[in-house]
Amino acid sequence: MHRIDESRPFLPINIVVLTISDSRTPADDRSGDTLVERLTAARHRLKARAIVKDDHGLIVAELRQWIQDPEVDCIIATGGTGVTGRDVTPEAFASVYEKEIAGFGELFRWLSYAKIGTSTIQSRATAGVAGGTYLFALPGSPGACRDAWDDILKWQLDNRLRPCNFVELMPRLQEHLRPPRNA
Repeated sequence: MHRIDESRPFLPINIVVLTISDSRTPADDRSGDTLVERLTAARHRLKARAIVKDDHGLIVAELRQWIQDPEVDCIIATGGTGVTGRDVTPEAFASVYEKEIAGFGELFRWLSYAKIGTSTIQSRATAGVAGGTYLFALPGSPGACRDAWDDILKWQLDNRLRPCNFVELMPRLQEHLRPPRNA
């Protein structure tokens, strides 16, 4: 299923971990810890880590700050993807997307169904691209973060994955901003 081309050198990317919660602190952010452990074990670089309240404006401001940083390749958020009144992460992410990666949420829920059954329908996990930066919003449980990393992100963020992966597309994410070659 996952074919890694060992003849290619691994290219680490810079990842930000963002926890979205009204109640989590650095001392008890198990979901954020799970993501940090996994991305560093995979040899990627943790560029930054933060906790932001479940507030649309605060989430958008944090995302825009990191999207503008040329050293940030990817933002992985955990929390706020449910259906309660305070869960605004998908809406905040959608407001900054240039392009949505609809298949991410679909695949996450399909994989999650095998583990938690129909409860997966409550997840509004989402992904997209903005300013040449990948954005992933995951549910706020350590298990969901483990599943998303182990079953999707670990592979798509490895430039050696064949037949294709997100990393090899990074140089082309902003090609729409370049003047046409014939101009």
